[in-house]
Amino acid sequence: MKKIELFVKKIPQGFAILFFIAITLTACSSDEKPAEGEENGEEPGTEVPVNTTLFNKVIHVKNYQGSTSDANPTAPAATLYYSLEDNKAMDGSYKKTKKWDLAFGGLYASFLSGNNGTNSQNNGYQAGGVGGITIVAKPFDEVVDIPADTEFKTGIDVIGTDDAGSFGNGVGWYLYDFDGVVVTDGTNPQKAHVAYALGDPLKIKNGSTIPARTVILKTANGNYAKIKMISVYKDVYTSAEWFKDTPHMYYTFDYVMVPKGSTKFEIK
Repeated sequence: MKKIELFVKKIPQGFAILFFIAITLTACSSDEKPAEGEENGEEPGTEVPVNTTLFNKVIHVKNYQGSTSDANPTAPAATLYYSLEDNKAMDGSYKKTKKWDLAFGGLYASFLSGNNGTNSQNNGYQAGGVGGITIVAKPFDEVVDIPADTEFKTGIDVIGTDDAGSFGNGVGWYLYDFDGVVVTDGTNPQKAHVAYALGDPLKIKNGSTIPARTVILKTANGNYAKIKMISVYKDVYTSAEWFKDTPHMYYTFDYVMVPKGSTKFEIK
């Protein structure tokens, strides 16, 4: 099983106490570059070559850094753009192109969406992308079947906080524990305001276990990927070691991508 690692090494500030205030704020960012692809010589809808060497492998992305500020927690962070098809971060100036597949937007850049050119609310509106996103309550290794295209949502900032935690927004890829009383007993202030990635099952204080979640993405070019979100904390990958002041947001995740037309996720 081949792993490819991306290292991004900058240090953000600590996780904010005012997390919940911004959950209803707009996900649009004033920090994004206005050129939206044109400055790079890209025309919306331009066909983007796909790196076929990345198909049917486990790709490991480590410490992909979000742009956050705990000094102003109610302000949406700059949206991040990642190309799964080329395994690299894309500058915000490529927003209106098909060169990215996964967007991290909204509060703390923690809400995920795909690249879709037909939905006017999408970051990639009118850029020609055919992407979308969905999530299942199933471990990464057990996700084999690719959902029907009707299961993929094409909006902006679609998948984020889980209903099992604070300020839930449906089935999410992470549980946010505002007071530190959902996962732990609330006696350690450093366990408040912790974001628990749900790539693996998570046992909470009431004795129940939150099932693992797997994000499934249709890329801008119509290929498919399953994604295991592992952590938002720098170099720390287990829930017992996640604390309020652990450096964040550093996204670590695994993904497997297969060509469009596939019906199964296969590792070869």
